[in-house]
Amino acid sequence: MYKVTFKFENSEDVEVFAALGENLLEVAKKANVAIDAPCNGNAACGKCKVKLVGGELDSAKTRHITDEEYAQGWRLSCVSKVIADVEVLVPDIASAYRSRMKVADLGSTEELQIFEQTKADIAEAGIGFKNDLEVVAITMDVPSLDDTMPDNERLVWAVEAACGVSRVKLPFAVLKKLAGVLRASSFDVQCIIRRAEDKVEVLDILPAGAEAKVCGLAIDIGTTTVSALIINMLDGSILAKASAGNGQIRYGADVINRIIEQQKEGGRKKLQDAIIKETINPLIHTMCQSAGLNTRQIYRMCVAGNTTMNHLLLGVDADPVRMEPYIPTFFETNSVYANDLGIDIYEHARIIMAPNIGSYVGGDITAGTLASTIWNKEEMSLFIDLGTNGELVFGNAEFMMSCACSAGPAFEGGDISCGMRATDGAIEACKIDKETMEPTFTIVGDEGQKPVGLCGSGIIDVISELFRCGMISPKGKFIREGERIRHDKYGMGSYVLAFKENAASVKDIEITEVDIDNFIRAKGAIFSAIRVMLQSLDFDVSMIDHVYVAGGIGSGINMKNAVSIGMFPDIELEKFSYIGNSSLSGAYTMLYSTEAEAKVAELSHNMTYLELSNEPTYMDEFVACCFIPHTDATLFPSLEMY
Repeated sequence: MYKVTFKFENSEDVEVFAALGENLLEVAKKANVAIDAPCNGNAACGKCKVKLVGGELDSAKTRHITDEEYAQGWRLSCVSKVIADVEVLVPDIASAYRSRMKVADLGSTEELQIFEQTKADIAEAGIGFKNDLEVVAITMDVPSLDDTMPDNERLVWAVEAACGVSRVKLPFAVLKKLAGVLRASSFDVQCIIRRAEDKVEVLDILPAGAEAKVCGLAIDIGTTTVSALIINMLDGSILAKASAGNGQIRYGADVINRIIEQQKEGGRKKLQDAIIKETINPLIHTMCQSAGLNTRQIYRMCVAGNTTMNHLLLGVDADPVRMEPYIPTFFETNSVYANDLGIDIYEHARIIMAPNIGSYVGGDITAGTLASTIWNKEEMSLFIDLGTNGELVFGNAEFMMSCACSAGPAFEGGDISCGMRATDGAIEACKIDKETMEPTFTIVGDEGQKPVGLCGSGIIDVISELFRCGMISPKGKFIREGERIRHDKYGMGSYVLAFKENAASVKDIEITEVDIDNFIRAKGAIFSAIRVMLQSLDFDVSMIDHVYVAGGIGSGINMKNAVSIGMFPDIELEKFSYIGNSSLSGAYTMLYSTEAEAKVAELSHNMTYLELSNEPTYMDEFVACCFIPHTDATLFPSLEMY
């Protein structure tokens, strides 16, 4: 056995032992060391780099590491074997899965402005913003030798009288603290209750003078990014917002790799711990600290995630999701509580899960469909959620059809060598001068922030600009020469967005032909899915009245650029709207509104699910879309092509 020491820039070393020839990435996984590995160790992405600082590794040389980097000690952990005691540095880079947990400024973010508009649209559609949680004051007689009624009966009778109901439920969480609270407050208390018809459930009991904060947690569990809100359940106000990378990403950037990983011994528990212990619970504690809350003041939680993420969250076998005939364990469940999963909120908090409608169309889309309000419109609308999976819903108040395509993680920075989430340092918008080939860009973060990488909206802009300037061909190959255009010894071209001396990075920020090819396939998946779904209904793009685009790929998408690369149909730009993180907006609405929770269930039951893998034309459509903008110029009449 050999000692392997993982070193970090901002935390303590981790020391483990490994057998001769054991894969370094697998050693890291066993030790719960987070190394960015979107391809799950297939040597395809080149992101699992570590720096050899002591000892030896048997490490194959790959195209992902230059001769200079190799000489400096950089190695791919997925192709490295332990052959002696070794020390490696795990870099803390923004593209890594933990790319900075970010707490939002509630007063000024554009995202929250979009969120408030979405909330207003849902209210205008007739959804009432009210839930079944209340705070009631309860005063009881103090026990005596002449009045020996036990505490639980005394409280139940008092709650029945105060609320006008015939049944009261006291969960064990309340029973445990009942005696102490009653006597500390002289039997003058307030109860946080859930009212349901003629029944009341007492969720918590507090002294009469205590401040009763009744909070809820809405959370969007994306394959790449997790976003969350804490709200006041009594008035709907947002108390805190934050986001972070999904800790599961070290087991693969896509759902298939994670499903495979959870089939290994202990894998299901590892995947569940990665999302709960490493991602959700730290988010909760960070938000509660910023809002001055106790985590036990969160009495309800709503989750919106895709079908696989929901299974992995609950620790349920997700393998049937990927295997024909693609039957998941559940579409809906209403029987999960915080203490079942070890989530650090009030132990008896009910967890609402937005219902799934197919193996690859999950609760994030049913929640997002609610937020888009296409179900309340006569016009034909297309709702597109851009994430690791691209999900689409088309229809109006009369009908809706949904489908999903495997876009990969490119829209959230995965599969892109300089890709990252839309956090500080991300290039989110870009223009390139056609003559000089010099870029100008907008960067997420404070003024003076240096670029770190590209987020989704920035990638769209860069590829569109490279094509507009005649720097790349329709196949994404570089066809011009210049200071910023390079070719490596394999002939692969790249464009330098920022040289390392002008960037907050250890090397130049550049987009390569491999990156462009990955993104072309991602955008091709979206456009081909749109085409096939419309064809199945005997529709064409001219019949689309409005397109609602969602996803956390940046502060917004340049729709003109998205059309110019063939990602969206060539229709009037006024028909496009960016509605932000619709999954989180929908989860918030379901959390705060009982009517919204019921509406999402109704939408999921009435939505038709189209399985693209069963459509014989899909693959032909996809291949045709893997060019910029498309092989069929007539589909983009407004563009100057070739």
